[in-house]
Amino acid sequence: MRIILAQPRGFCAGVVRAVDIVERALEKYGRPVYVRHEIVHNRRVVESLEAKGARFVEELDEVPPGAVTVFSAHGVSRAVEEDAAGRRLPVLDATCPLVSKVHNEGRRYLAMGRTVILIGHAGHPEVEGTLGQIPGEVHLVATAEAVDRLPIPPDRPVAYVTQTTLSVDDTRATIEALRRRFSDIQGPDTRDICYATQNRQSAVRELAGQVDVLLVVGAANSSNPNRLREIGTEQGVPCYMIADATELQPDWMRGRRRWGSRPGPPPRKPWCRK
Repeated sequence: MRIILAQPRGFCAGVVRAVDIVERALEKYGRPVYVRHEIVHNRRVVESLEAKGARFVEELDEVPPGAVTVFSAHGVSRAVEEDAAGRRLPVLDATCPLVSKVHNEGRRYLAMGRTVILIGHAGHPEVEGTLGQIPGEVHLVATAEAVDRLPIPPDRPVAYVTQTTLSVDDTRATIEALRRRFSDIQGPDTRDICYATQNRQSAVRELAGQVDVLLVVGAANSSNPNRLREIGTEQGVPCYMIADATELQPDWMRGRRRWGSRPGPPPRKPWCRK
């Protein structure tokens, strides 16, 4: 059996940075260190950090007075920041720099007198943080179809920002719908977009043309691996999401040709591991 690994794969730089902040905090301040929300939606990483002394909480009232506290890579709202300051918690902010950039862009557009539209998924931790970082009118949309339901006059100056865990492909239709509806609209330059999600989705599309079965290793509560699984399925390949090797089912591989049944040349060396 040939196993082909996608390239790129794994965590983005923002997540690696956040995990590193927690580990360094444990080394410097000792255990326990409290982390608001999972530092990353990956059970193995969370359990590894817990074994070293990290304690993951959902709300700051679960943090003892004076305990070192880390904000996760997803970012937090102003209300959470103010709550931490009011309780005098020593805080290490592990918010991804690109998420912070979205916060700054949203505030800048608001200061320009524009109504801000956030493209993202309701309830996602990053979205909740961004909504709470922009001190004014912000409308959340997840799809192009939702654009027509926005309670905003079409001639009002607007601007949009996007959830960083959505790719360029994920947001393209929604941005096009916004541009069709509003005559005065601004948004971030495509050069400012985080391409970690986009590149991994592109890797899955390329990989789907070379394999008989596609496995996405990720957590069920994480939007990125769920989207990768959807893309694999859209490409017509049996696609399964697993947290680790214990969830692998032998039946998924039965009846598959040893070297793959799809046409085309063998994979390039950077993609292939036996």
